[in-house]
This record gives sequence, C-alpha cells and structure tokens, in this order.
Amino acid sequence: MLFVDEYRDAEQARMLSARITALCEPGRLYKFMEVCGGHTHTIYKHGLEDYLPETVRLVHGPGCPVCVLPMGRVDDAIAIARDHPDVILTSFGDMMRVPGGTGSFLDAKAAGADIRMVYSPLDALKIAKRNPERRVVFMAIGFETTAPSTAMTVLRAEADGVRNFSVFCNHVTIIPGIKAILDSPDLRLDGFLGPGHVSTVIGCRPYEFIAGEYRKPLVCAGFEPLDVLQSVHMLLRQLDEGRSEVENQYARVVPWDGNPRALEAIAKVMEPRPYFEWRGLGFISHSALRMRDAYARFDAERLFDLPGVRVADPKACQCGEVLKGVLKPWECKVFGTACTPETPIGTCMVSSEGACAAYYNFGRFTRERVREASRA
Repeated sequence: MLFVDEYRDAEQARMLSARITALCEPGRLYKFMEVCGGHTHTIYKHGLEDYLPETVRLVHGPGCPVCVLPMGRVDDAIAIARDHPDVILTSFGDMMRVPGGTGSFLDAKAAGADIRMVYSPLDALKIAKRNPERRVVFMAIGFETTAPSTAMTVLRAEADGVRNFSVFCNHVTIIPGIKAILDSPDLRLDGFLGPGHVSTVIGCRPYEFIAGEYRKPLVCAGFEPLDVLQSVHMLLRQLDEGRSEVENQYARVVPWDGNPRALEAIAKVMEPRPYFEWRGLGFISHSALRMRDAYARFDAERLFDLPGVRVADPKACQCGEVLKGVLKPWECKVFGTACTPETPIGTCMVSSEGACAAYYNFGRFTRERVREASRA
C-alpha cells in the first residue's frame, strides 16, 4: 500500500537499528519519552523495542487525553445525562468504558441515561438537529488535535441557529503537560519523541523552549515503525553531536508553524483555563481550554449544575505513575489481573492510546517480565 508499506520495511528497520546502536555511547543509558499514546501503540504493536539496544529505553508519557482525564470530570458528564431526562449525551467510543467515581458511561446508559457514541462532534450536531425537543451535549475531549473539530462544530451550530446543542469541554493542551514532566523530580530524560498528531495543528515551534531552556532535544515523530526508529536515531545523533534542537521527522504531515486555520478556530471559540486537573500530574495552570464568553450558550458547564467533586483514584490503580513515565504498565500490581480492558480500574487500560492497553493487547508485559528477570 502506497505510503504505508514503505514505512514498515523490515530491512530498513534493521539498518536503522544498526545506526542507532553505533551512536550509543558505551556505558550510557538513554531515556526518551514518547509523549503520544499513538507512538506507544506503534512501538508495542510492531515490537520496536526489540530493534533498540538495551541502553535505549522508551518511556511512556501523558499524551493520551482520555488517560489524563480525572475521574471527577467523568462523574460530571454522567450527572448531566442522569439528572436531566431531556439530555442526550454524546461521546467518542473510547470514553464509554472509562471509569469514574460512580461508574462509566456504559454503566449510566444501562441505568437509563441516554448516552450515545459518535465519531465526530458533527455527528452530535446532527443528532441535535434531528431531536429539537432534546438537549444534546457533546463530551469534547482531546489535545489540540481534536479541538479544531469541536470549535468548527460550535461555529456551525451558531451559523445554523441550533439552540439545543452544547459542549462539555475537556480539551487539554500539550505544552503545559510536557513542562510539568520536565519540572518533575521523578524522572530524568534525555529527549522526547514529539506528538505527531498534535503537531499537525500547533506545529513544531512551540516546543523550542524544551531545547532552549531545558537543553533536551525533541523530534516530532510520525506513527509508522520506521518513523519511530528514525526519530530515535535523530535524537541520538543530536546527543552525539552535542546539539539540543527541535527537529521535524514528520515533515510530510507537520508544518513547522502549524495549521493557521485550525488555530484560528480554536482561538475564536475557546480560551485557556486558569488551571485544570490531570490524572497523575495534579493541577496544571493554563493546561486546558474552555468556551469563551461569546459562546456561553454552547457551554454545558454554564448550562448545567455540575457536582464538580474531585474524585481520588482507586488506591490499587497506578495510572498516574504510568502517565508520568515512572512505572511501566506491567509493574502496576493490578495490571492484567484485576485491571483488564474488560474490567478496567484505570483509564490507561481503556483508551485506544493508553499505555496499559498497548502492553495488554500486544503481549509486551510477558516479554518485559522475562527481560527484567534475566537482568536480575
């Protein structure tokens, strides 16, 4: 298949593996964080760690928007659907099984709430148009990747005069999350695989502070196996040459200055929140978006009374440590036993970009355990 098969060539992968090994300084351990959960799934679906020397470790980051959503926000959304019989709550599919303090969307749906899965916010708007007697709320979630589609849907609703559509906005922004990781005392990193999907919207320029202030190289990476391996090679080459820069491996998709139309739509409809809670990272200032006053009539947080209660994560769940890169998924005590995709305790096991789901679905936890046992 054009533009897919050539990025999955095994011989090219072996060549990159040899180049990566040649750049590694003897006796040095390298730690690179792949920020995006999409990279995590590529790494473990295709077994890319087997192409890397033992001295190159890939650390999972907080780039899964479903995973970083605190449980209290799930409960708020459920309350909207449960307490208002005229409401239709719409959501992306990977939110349906995410556990909150009072259960998941599927649990609430089974109890009688009208909660429906959609593939885009425009699908939610269509439901609102077909059901003028009902109030339709879209559970907006995602980084800057999905924020433009939410913003454009709000603008479409305004243009079409739709009055029964609103958005429960949970969009988070990637830069404050990365900065929180950099300021964390728990982890020491040598560089970053930058999030490719987010970068198609915001570009590469916003990451320059990472190289300038923190002296850490970052490479915006694509999502095919050779993309990831080439990005690791680019990071190692920077370190070998004593450089700390932002480079764009995913130039076939990512413009350096981002997508101006998408950024314009976000800026028109949304503004930064003073602070927002991230699962595992706590409250981070200016790390999420909310609806501007001009679009208050589309803001579910203003239209409904929400519980707004902060819910502590289950004690058995260590998603927070996984999101910060402190633990590998298989090191969590309940991974693969009490916590599975069918019976999730934490969000990392549910989301299509969750690190725990990647380990579980692609069997990496068994190989990791064997590898750790051999080291001991």
